[in-house]
Amino acid sequence: MRSIIAWFTQNHVATNLLMAFLLLGGIIIGLGFKVEIFPEVTLDKVTISVVYSGATPEEIEESIIKPIEEAVSGLSGVKEIDSTASEGLATIVVEALKDYDLSTLYDDIKSEVDRLDTLPEEAEDPIVEKITRKNQVLDLALYGQLPETYLKKQAQKIKDDLTSLPDVSLVSLSGIRDNEIHIQISEQTLRKYNLSLTEVAEKIKSYSQDLPLGRIKDPAGEILLRFKGKRYTKEDFEQIPLITQPDGSILRVKDLGQVQDTFEDEDLKVRFQGLPAVLIQVYRIGEQNTLTVAKEVKEYVAQTQKYLPPNLHLAVYDDTSKLLKDRIKLLLKNMAFGLILVVITLSLFLNFRLALWVSLGIPISFAGAFLLLPFTDISINMISLFAFIMVLGIMVDDAIVIGENIYTKHQQGLSPFKASVEGAYEVGRPVIFSVLTTLAAFFPLLLGSGQMGKFMRNIPIVVNTVLFVSLLEALFVLPCHLKGSLGKQKLTEPQLVPRLLNKIITGPYAKTLKFCLNYRYIFFSFCILLLLLAVGVVKGGLIKFTFFPKVESDFLTCNLTLPPGTPLSYTEKIVKKIEKDLLTVIARAEQNRPADSPPLLKYSLTLLG
Repeated sequence: MRSIIAWFTQNHVATNLLMAFLLLGGIIIGLGFKVEIFPEVTLDKVTISVVYSGATPEEIEESIIKPIEEAVSGLSGVKEIDSTASEGLATIVVEALKDYDLSTLYDDIKSEVDRLDTLPEEAEDPIVEKITRKNQVLDLALYGQLPETYLKKQAQKIKDDLTSLPDVSLVSLSGIRDNEIHIQISEQTLRKYNLSLTEVAEKIKSYSQDLPLGRIKDPAGEILLRFKGKRYTKEDFEQIPLITQPDGSILRVKDLGQVQDTFEDEDLKVRFQGLPAVLIQVYRIGEQNTLTVAKEVKEYVAQTQKYLPPNLHLAVYDDTSKLLKDRIKLLLKNMAFGLILVVITLSLFLNFRLALWVSLGIPISFAGAFLLLPFTDISINMISLFAFIMVLGIMVDDAIVIGENIYTKHQQGLSPFKASVEGAYEVGRPVIFSVLTTLAAFFPLLLGSGQMGKFMRNIPIVVNTVLFVSLLEALFVLPCHLKGSLGKQKLTEPQLVPRLLNKIITGPYAKTLKFCLNYRYIFFSFCILLLLLAVGVVKGGLIKFTFFPKVESDFLTCNLTLPPGTPLSYTEKIVKKIEKDLLTVIARAEQNRPADSPPLLKYSLTLLG
């Protein structure tokens, strides 16, 4: 290793090229990094959902859930089945075994479910899907005292506008009911034309469907034929023919009853700031940048609000990209403070030029890590940024040790070149092993399984990559720079701070160390006592143990559960009373705050259903 250190120390051009490559390459790669809130992970689960309108949870369990569970429970790769029966809906979640191919399990489940012929005829076809975690960027609310039809139409237009933006691909709407066509026919009218309700329903069904018609073979290829007869609008359904009357005229649906274009009969209402609302969710998919998506959407919201009617508003109410921006700002802030503190500390104890070169190892190590991280499928996210912030306090240790030893060798009279080579080589092996022990401490996080394991693997990969680059920089780049720096200064007497430190080391510290060595058994017993006390404090519950600390939230949530079958109007009445009481409490709190303080209430969102 001495020869490698000597070569890099002697060849400053190669060393500077290596440093430039790490810095510039890392910056270029870093600017193109995928930025997301949380790492993209697969959940290893398949969900089966079946809608059975009007059925009770007990009926759904007996007629839907049990047959599906029996069909899929014997499949290879199934770890666990979790089923939920609610009014009108059955949900079955199948979890795959670790490392089992989810696509294979999905195909097997779909085949078994499609083969079932015992499900109720009134139930809709089962929907089998892989559970994917959508990367939500921000939420919008379109709200105003306007009819539901108008709100839905405007929300759909905004959704189309958003998906047409260059960096936005996935937008969804919630808080709105699906459209339904209602056909009302009286019994008297049916008797008049000698028809039954079942006959009318079958006629309407037969005239509103898409049908495959086969294929036409041609020398140029094959053409698939399909009849597109699905009806969607009120006018389409009104024109459906039912029977031909004796006089030759055709009786159509519009002649028999009233056709209404309305919404499905579902208990669902959303209010934002006390007004009817539609919620719009914007997601990031693929390689899209979370911050870029958020910026484009906010610009669109600002422009669109200018052209909306006075009684219609569009607002951003949940911006998760802000968490990411705050974490990036924290990283940059900590990096700046770290650089400053390293420079100040080393300047006081050693040398200003040495402090500058050691502190330069921080950006070099980060940039070098960006060069290597693309090979590990790591993105810029909340977890990896946490790892970057954590490793800030560790990464300069090896550079400080090597830099201090080189400085000491030079103080002892060695030439700058000799001091740089011997100083780095002498402590090189201990430094390498100290870094390896740190790498080993984080390695178990790579062995985690499940969703949490996939999340946590970001920490050891980032930490170990940064430490690896930091070690290379300290061993091969730093000695070359210190050789040039030491060659420009004369040997001087130690400064005031180093002299004071030497007095402490040779005085109180040496006496304490001598005492501990002379009475080592007493000192060792004291250490064991401290360890037992620490264990007792934790076991006794004086220090609480939680996976995540309890942090005060910016949101106040109130959940209200009423007995099944409670009318929506009654639920809404109670919710409005709760809203009124909350607003009264907030208004009282506002009175005790300074006049220039920001409002306590930013927005209120109410979901009924």
